[in-house]
Amino acid sequence: MLQGDAMVEPRLKVGLMLPQIDGMRQRGITRWIDLKVMAQLAEDVGFDSLWLVDHFLYQLLGEDRGRGAWECWTLLSALAATTRKVELGTLVLGIGFRNPALLAKMVDTADEVSNGRLILGLSAGYHELEYRAFGYPYDHRVSRFAEAIQIVHGLLRHGHVDFAGEYYQARDCELRPRGPRLNGPPIMIGSIRPRMLELTARYADSWNAYYDDTRNSVETLRRLREVVDGACRGAGREPATLERTVTVLAADADGDSWWNRLPTPHGELALKPLSGSPAQMAAELRAYAREGITHIQMCVDPTTPQTIEAFARVLESLRQAERA
Repeated sequence: MLQGDAMVEPRLKVGLMLPQIDGMRQRGITRWIDLKVMAQLAEDVGFDSLWLVDHFLYQLLGEDRGRGAWECWTLLSALAATTRKVELGTLVLGIGFRNPALLAKMVDTADEVSNGRLILGLSAGYHELEYRAFGYPYDHRVSRFAEAIQIVHGLLRHGHVDFAGEYYQARDCELRPRGPRLNGPPIMIGSIRPRMLELTARYADSWNAYYDDTRNSVETLRRLREVVDGACRGAGREPATLERTVTVLAADADGDSWWNRLPTPHGELALKPLSGSPAQMAAELRAYAREGITHIQMCVDPTTPQTIEAFARVLESLRQAERA
């Protein structure tokens, strides 16, 4: 972007993932009162957004049983009422866990409570353990997603849908009253699979790559960007109209590397977390921005008031570099 005769670097949004899963990114269970304190602190020190995962049980490779997790939408609604200005997003919501027409109603209501700060992140889900435990169908997840996104998108964008599919129905369904945004909040889809990318190009405002997809690497992200661009062109969409986001892991490399035991299929390629001085970490975030990323969700291990305050120095270094 030009300002006078100088090139001004666009402002990179940086958000924070809050801890919800028992024993991951914090010791033991994080209570609501602790999450509220961390959320408000993150808002005060300069984070642009707060993000929640959507899991019921989560089992790392090699573990005997699943870890518990706080339900995403209940926490998001509470955050909408107890924060002032940060955007609030789901990273990402398993669309098969909730009836899609009801989900659209929930989304518009939460957007009302937050005064238009919601970002709806969606996926088809992947962790079979929680589907089986809570009684949700695990088969044909992308086909189910393809029907559900038509209902959610239609209701949020137009306020009405009349849909009958193999998995979902919403007959002459209306969304009333409407929240603060007539066309609803932005929709973000997180996936790198070909059919999901096709649906992203058709229905989403933004795309997300998680750090287990990128292996926390700018170079891997660069290759994925080309794939996403191709999906947009295949759908007849200009690639520049799809916002790009990425989740980045920051941690002590000498700590417990639970991130290499995630139940996602990435072979033996180890993931290296972001670390270093505030200036070094800010420089790495700017490298993502140069690849077209406009919003980064930071997963900080561990996530505590102390590490949130420490990461504020990274945000300060980033903003200074953007102004330089």
